[in-house]
Amino acid sequence: MPNDLSVLELVVDASPVVQAVMLLLAVASVAAWAVIFLKGRIISRSRRQADVFEASFWSGGDLGALYRGIETKGRAGTGLQSIFESGFGEFSRLRQMAAPADQLLEGARRAMRVAQMREIDRLESNLAMLATVGSTSPYVGLFGTVWGIMSAFHNLGNAQQATLSAVAPGISEALIATAMGLFAAIPAVVAYNRFADQVSRLELRFDTFMEEFSTILQRYGQNARNTAPSVL
Repeated sequence: MPNDLSVLELVVDASPVVQAVMLLLAVASVAAWAVIFLKGRIISRSRRQADVFEASFWSGGDLGALYRGIETKGRAGTGLQSIFESGFGEFSRLRQMAAPADQLLEGARRAMRVAQMREIDRLESNLAMLATVGSTSPYVGLFGTVWGIMSAFHNLGNAQQATLSAVAPGISEALIATAMGLFAAIPAVVAYNRFADQVSRLELRFDTFMEEFSTILQRYGQNARNTAPSVL
């Protein structure tokens, strides 16, 4: 048996069960990398948008003008912009209805909380898939390896002469499944931990903004109904 078999030849010559395991791991790896690139862009864009919005929010301008500018864009915002839009819109609506000050703040906080939960759900989507790939791929690869080694030793039992060169290709084919399992799992685990930490930091950032914005709304809750709050 030649000793210079390529990885592709080993995959082609593997048993159907091991090939099925390799195919499954290849699909899982491609799916994980697709989620990694997509989620990386989404979270990075959310962080940039939060920076831009906070700079605009804390510039000291009229929050009513800021809200109208967001509405003029004609599309739903994301991140801090969505939280602000929901909270300020509900605050303004209840204020026009002459609701008591405590209801103004409570309604605005509920609206902001709903917007925050929707945003966190959007940021966390598909993270569970990365966790699943990262936790199960090594075991799937190990299953392929065990099956391949069993097949190699079974074929060795039918041979008249048992030598290392006779069993080595079969074991090599089987070990590729373990390597592919690790190749799929390691990036998925690293990406999951990184994205989970970034989402947690964004969630804390959203919570902080909600508390600060609630303070501003409470400050202006007793003002005249036609007076729009601004950051002082």
